[in-house]
Amino acid sequence: MFQYISSSPADTARIATLIGERVPAGTVFCLDGDLGAGKTLFVQNMAKAMGVESEVTSPTFNLMNIYEGTSRIFHFDLYRLEQEYELEDIGFFEYVNDPEAVVVIEWADRFFDAMPEDYVLIEIQRSEDDENKRLISFSQRGELYEAFFKEMEELCQY
Repeated sequence: MFQYISSSPADTARIATLIGERVPAGTVFCLDGDLGAGKTLFVQNMAKAMGVESEVTSPTFNLMNIYEGTSRIFHFDLYRLEQEYELEDIGFFEYVNDPEAVVVIEWADRFFDAMPEDYVLIEIQRSEDDENKRLISFSQRGELYEAFFKEMEELCQY
């Protein structure tokens, strides 16, 4: 695990861009954080760095958006789901296991037991003393993304 202290939305966008420029196909990201913490801002900038030209929005009502870039991006928002079986109803498991796509799951904490064995967890927390500052914690589950995880840690040191 490592942490990055973002001083502003622009700083958060910069880190997301650096990650998006290097993310390998098949990577799964789980994003956690309160409403307005910056999860969607992170995804927007990562997607832009991956060549997505269309508008990237949180799929709160659609549950999933698909974007075309250097890799296809499946962007989930699980906030509105109540039960784990609803993941099956939206085809979640088929999309999450696509080795050619990058998967980003907002509100993954609602169903951590249903997440794949390997993923990168990004937790974004607001600072209590500065409304623009965020503590971004990165951790990995499983071993599949070990090399990429080390690369992300190096990116966050600059």
